[in-house]
Amino acid sequence: MGHEFHFCGESLIARPSGALYWPDREWLVVADLHLGKSERYARRDRGLLPPYETQDTLDRLQEELTAVEPKRLIFLGDSFDDDHARLALRPEHRARIEQMISRIDSLWITGNHDPMTAEASFLGGRVSMDLCDRLNFRHMRGEGPDISGHYHPVMQIAGKRWRCFIVTKRHLVLPAFGAYTGGLDINDKTFHPWARQGFALLCGRQIFAAPLPQT
Repeated sequence: MGHEFHFCGESLIARPSGALYWPDREWLVVADLHLGKSERYARRDRGLLPPYETQDTLDRLQEELTAVEPKRLIFLGDSFDDDHARLALRPEHRARIEQMISRIDSLWITGNHDPMTAEASFLGGRVSMDLCDRLNFRHMRGEGPDISGHYHPVMQIAGKRWRCFIVTKRHLVLPAFGAYTGGLDINDKTFHPWARQGFALLCGRQIFAAPLPQT
């Protein structure tokens, strides 16, 4: 289940979960899990959130791994809400992550929330600032063409906010995969002018496309 589309000459699949699948390489890509957000909020006296977002996010990630059985898993940064949240993972969550990625080639791309260094690979996998391949992967949009996260894009249609992929000629931005991540409306000035020519892929029970706003 998913929506096939083309970006920079490659056939890709947007998944309703917000994950991206590259069939030619058998790679699964997710962005902005922000694991440990409720822990960080409590630690910084920003309020108490129900402490279930890590479990929920890992459940959905496991569903994606089971569904597509990828050869590689790429995390596009901000996988943890900060480096302390990474270190403060509950033992059962840490064990679950280790189990997931022990069976697959995994790459942690660093983000602005989790500027991990090489020793952060204690969970398994490798750590890098980016990945340059036939498609370029990084946390935050660059000159392009690239695939990134960071912005948590959402689009409002029929009174509902939908997490969405942004697809332009040179940039593909994934929605945030994690729970409690919120979202930035694509009408926000942050998306001007680079996200005004292309389309959005909205994540519901199925993926559906909508044009990006022109103004």
